[in-house]
Amino acid sequence: MMSRSYTNLLDLAEGNFAALGPAGGGARRRQGSFGLKRMSRVMTVPGTLSELDGEDESEPAATSSVASDVPSSVAADRMIVVSNQLPVVARRRPDGRGWSFWWDEDSLLLQLRDGIPDEMEVLFVGSLRADVPIAEQEEVSQALLDRFRCAPVFLPDHLYDRFYHGFCKRQLWPLFHYMLPFSSSASAATTSSSPGDGRFDRSAWEAYVLANKFFFEKVVEVINPEDDYVWVHDYHLMALPTFLRRRFNRLRIGFFLHSPFPSSEIYRTLPVREEILKALLNCDLIGFHTFDYARHFLSCCSRMLGIEYQSKRGYIGLDYFGRTVGIKIMPVGIHMGQLQSGLRLPDREWRLSKLQQQFEGKTVLLGVDDMDIFKGINLKLLAFENMLRTHPKWQGRAVLVQIANPARGKGKDLETIQAEIQESCRRINGDFGQSGYSPVVFIDRDVSSVEKIAYYTIAECVVVTAVRDGMNLTPYEYIVCRQGAPGSESISEVSGPKKSMLVVSEFIGCSPSLSGAIRVNPWNIEATAEGMNEAISMPEQEKQLRHEKHYRYVSSHDVAYWSKSFIQDLERACKDHFRRTCWGIGLGFGFRVVALDPHFTKLNIDSIVNAYEISESRAILLDYDGTLVPQTSINKPPSPEVVRIINTLCSDRRNIVFLVSGRDKDTLGEWFASCPKLGIAAEHGYFLRWSRDEEWQTCTQALDFGWMEMAKPVMNLYTEATDGSSIETKESALVWHHQDADPGFGSSQAKELLDHLESVLANEPVTVKSGQFIVEVKPQGVSKGVVAERILASMKEGGKQADFVLCIGDDRSDEDMFENIADIMKRNMVAPRTPLFACTVGQKPSKAKFYLDDTFEVVTMLSALADATEPELETDSADELAASISSLDIVDEQSESTDRQIGGS
Repeated sequence: MMSRSYTNLLDLAEGNFAALGPAGGGARRRQGSFGLKRMSRVMTVPGTLSELDGEDESEPAATSSVASDVPSSVAADRMIVVSNQLPVVARRRPDGRGWSFWWDEDSLLLQLRDGIPDEMEVLFVGSLRADVPIAEQEEVSQALLDRFRCAPVFLPDHLYDRFYHGFCKRQLWPLFHYMLPFSSSASAATTSSSPGDGRFDRSAWEAYVLANKFFFEKVVEVINPEDDYVWVHDYHLMALPTFLRRRFNRLRIGFFLHSPFPSSEIYRTLPVREEILKALLNCDLIGFHTFDYARHFLSCCSRMLGIEYQSKRGYIGLDYFGRTVGIKIMPVGIHMGQLQSGLRLPDREWRLSKLQQQFEGKTVLLGVDDMDIFKGINLKLLAFENMLRTHPKWQGRAVLVQIANPARGKGKDLETIQAEIQESCRRINGDFGQSGYSPVVFIDRDVSSVEKIAYYTIAECVVVTAVRDGMNLTPYEYIVCRQGAPGSESISEVSGPKKSMLVVSEFIGCSPSLSGAIRVNPWNIEATAEGMNEAISMPEQEKQLRHEKHYRYVSSHDVAYWSKSFIQDLERACKDHFRRTCWGIGLGFGFRVVALDPHFTKLNIDSIVNAYEISESRAILLDYDGTLVPQTSINKPPSPEVVRIINTLCSDRRNIVFLVSGRDKDTLGEWFASCPKLGIAAEHGYFLRWSRDEEWQTCTQALDFGWMEMAKPVMNLYTEATDGSSIETKESALVWHHQDADPGFGSSQAKELLDHLESVLANEPVTVKSGQFIVEVKPQGVSKGVVAERILASMKEGGKQADFVLCIGDDRSDEDMFENIADIMKRNMVAPRTPLFACTVGQKPSKAKFYLDDTFEVVTMLSALADATEPELETDSADELAASISSLDIVDEQSESTDRQIGGS
């Protein structure tokens, strides 16, 4: 039965977009494309999601190709920047004939070009902030491409409404700003509804996916996947990487999130949480403004997908099916050139002079914020009121100028806050105002950039009290304006040494980079008021020092620095794209690309059976958990089928079959009591026996296990402090398990325990290693690699040198076997030209040369070998070999390779 959950997009693949209305497909079909001679037009049937959940019959090769068949349009690297909106302003001409276009100089997308290498072409893909009739779309597209290198995406109005206002602004934006939808009063998803006042709307999610598909189609029209980079921006297009990755497996994709990323406790409330995470993981590099945002994303990947991150040489990466997805932490900066040009504008002179006259003798505190529910303007006013009341010296002297950029949304929450702001302004001015003095100057209109620059220049302090904001560049702009334009000798400039002060919310993205700012919790009105007082009362010399420190950072970490740094990391993350074997697997948002070493291939059953049949002395080494039974299996004993296969393999005199496991000898002996000829190496090889009737032998000298009395109390401490953890006591080892603990806390505790045990047991003959949800302490010189080497050496000494070796395992401890087996040919431990089948379970980085997908495939392969076994050759082979090597001292000198062993279960 097919699921009807929100994670199921099979209905979308059928084109079932009933919620979007019947006009969706037709409107999309009628819109124009570029019609460029050098670009093949690639369009798909509207309203389907074949790139996500099925094959497109019109493009049979599209979803499975490693590289695109789209003709190359350029020979050099090119950056395709994809965002919700193009950095272009479009206006219809006054006469109604045609359109006028010009760059939006304030657009971050336009500014980031400064950090892109000169030899790299930039092409923008995004929607146009204008209502272009369908009949004119092709002409507009061609004009924008030719003149601006922009490829516009035209979304039908009803689709854009549900995509942008319905899902982006009512679902993602509030959630990413920590607002949970507690009511369902606005399930209709109208544009007039307030953000966050409705629960998850499936039709809005469908519109979001379909809109992302439209952006994908436009990218396909212009892309050259062998040479181009794609840089996707912000939460509007988080589904786009999956579309792109499915079509172009090796495409180099970067993504930058310009909003906060919420903690896992908030994000996990989103019904499509895993789909979005998996879509982002189809990128090569994911960027965030702050470590907090990145940490939240990594925590979500760990808790919801079971993916852990690693830090190597300062770079954070997530291993995702053999691909390393990089994490970039770099706050965006301002455009220094544009801002300094504004400081030189003649219009600034008279505005600055006018403001200096207006606020002569006053200390100006400035706020510049968008009018929305997260900017905390009302909290700022309350804090300023508190400062005037608790510090009367500022009455008649301090002025708060609050510039409120016009609201871009609607809703009852916003209306409530606007009313509260207006009431606070009236109250403060009524209580503290004097003749010729209004403590609050509230500017609720469009303010030009040059006018803002003038206000920045005269302000003694800028106050930002947003309760949640992705970045907020207002403090950066203020610092540069207070510094002034280099070489400027304007008579209106603020005289004396440069100084500035900042009071910023600790909940905004720029806060960590401004170490000299006074950070406040905006919800704490009293503390914010004291922060304001401290900022304007601080000694002038300290203000100067803080300003100098901030200006050095802001001027050196501008938007070009941010862009250049991101591109460099994207190039580094993609450097191996065309040198690795990769292919796509999975449906819907579960699609991902598996990237593996070119020599790492799936084990072919026919090939191993052929090698098996012509060999005369075989060594078969099998792990247990995760190899013969799934790791997640509750029923751990072997199935009757596994027992039958092992007995069949053991019955051939040419076979030596060993179970090499981390489990204790009593459990394995009990489970495989019906396998008399099976050899077992328990506890990673500390105990070994060649058959059921043989005695258990140890592979090392008699040891003093006094270290256990030292390690147990330490493990007990962590077990008591970590709910869900436990200790497994073996005869030769102690294992601390944390698979049932909280993922984040358990992992953290495991690292602490590892360090603690290494310190306590530094002088003991033991090895402390971490594995999959475990920390293990075991004697030195004990590993599966040593067991494999010992078995093969014993076979050679017994006159049965192996000419066929099969070794299968699934976790880190099995990598020891793979590593040792890869080296045995050089030491003549096996016959010349012996086929070595080192095989891991699952497609993941490994020292093995082969893999099988799961335990089912392992059992299937072993069953095929069992079917190829010749019954007439059955003898007591294990007993014969055990007798032939009985004179050998099992406790022999240990191989030098034991120093590099890895722990595991």
